Amino acid sequence: MLRLLNEPTAAAIAYGLDNAAEGIYAIYDLGGGTFDISILRLAKGIFEVLSTGGDSALGGDDFDHRVFCWIIEQAGLKPLNLHDTRLLQAHAREAKEYLSQHAEAPITVKLSSGEYVDLVLTTDLFTEMTQTLVQKTLSATKKALRDAGLSPSEVRGVVMVGGSTRMPQIQRAVGELFKQEPLNNLDPDKVVALGAAMQANLLAGNRAAGDDWLLLDVIPLSLGLETMGGLVEKVIPRNSTIPVARAQEFTTFKDGQTAMSVHVVQGERDLVSVCRSLARFELRGIPPMVAGAARIRVTFQVDADGLLSVSAREQTTGHEARIEVKPSYGLTDEEIATMLKESFSHAKDDASLRALRELQVEAKRLLEAIQSALASDAQILSVDERRQIDAAVAGLTAVVDSEDRSALDAALAKLSAATEEFAARRMNQSVQQALAGKNIDQVTL
Repeated sequence: MLRLLNEPTAAAIAYGLDNAAEGIYAIYDLGGGTFDISILRLAKGIFEVLSTGGDSALGGDDFDHRVFCWIIEQAGLKPLNLHDTRLLQAHAREAKEYLSQHAEAPITVKLSSGEYVDLVLTTDLFTEMTQTLVQKTLSATKKALRDAGLSPSEVRGVVMVGGSTRMPQIQRAVGELFKQEPLNNLDPDKVVALGAAMQANLLAGNRAAGDDWLLLDVIPLSLGLETMGGLVEKVIPRNSTIPVARAQEFTTFKDGQTAMSVHVVQGERDLVSVCRSLARFELRGIPPMVAGAARIRVTFQVDADGLLSVSAREQTTGHEARIEVKPSYGLTDEEIATMLKESFSHAKDDASLRALRELQVEAKRLLEAIQSALASDAQILSVDERRQIDAAVAGLTAVVDSEDRSALDAALAKLSAATEEFAARRMNQSVQQALAGKNIDQVTL
């Protein structure tokens, strides 16, 4: 049996089983190139991921670069060749690592030009030059706490993962945020491997006393499907605990529609074009009805291994189609973080664009309904009334794909007003036909 396990969760397993302590834990993972933060709850043998976050463009390499720039500035070096650049970068990394256990780090380098660099980097200076980087990790951590609806005081322990967490300023900043010493009794370079090994051992059936626990991970990005107008309807929101199952009902857009295409997507944006496409399938056998009358129930189900099953079922006939997909396949932590950051930075624009697309869909649905009504009942209109409706239809058709929301609103309102009397007559006509030939006793209210 195989299972994908993200690094913070693996670290939580290692610490949770080792310490046998229940409560809420923060997994602070600062590696060489990325930063990840996860908030988990350990209770009654259950590991539940409450929220995740981080910064895919922040890691230990950024701390190295700050030292590298400081060396160039202090030594007054001119533009360097590739050899000297790599040499100074290596010494910058060594100085950073040396400061994890010492107050000062000597930096002595002979360049290819014959020049010597002879500097001393202190812990205080290194802390000062990397303060903004540390604050970035704390900002992401605070956001993950807000997503989980928690405050730092509710966290029982902070697990440190990744070699970069050995830096004293990191340990100190995390301790100050959570008002407690971080958990670092396990090697931060090995804690992920240890947790993964424990999980693999359990999956292999090797359960010891006290090993009756369950891992509940979360959906890293929302799962949904495409609706008219290229919009995303989210069915399972991000940070939902797995396993999970959610269902929503959808309907047809056109009269007589007998099939529906289901496009499964992943992401936080409102438009399909900027989300990740996961799968497509078709549901056929929908009885021909007027638009909006059919009831299609779409169910999303994610099992404990992260496998997504999507099914679409027409409620009256029972016709069903389904597909399975692995949402996390081929998606890196960096890509997940990037998609989340873009959803925040584009939130206002996406909301505005979604409102426009929904208005366009409403306009197209009204045009479809009016054309259908005219095809069957145009005879109940006078010549002048038909002329007015045709003019309003032409006006809305001209702007239905426009980005001018005010023009679309005005044209939609004009067509609605022009067809109001037409709709009332059609309703009366339908009622009369339904009651024709029946007495009062045959009419059921």
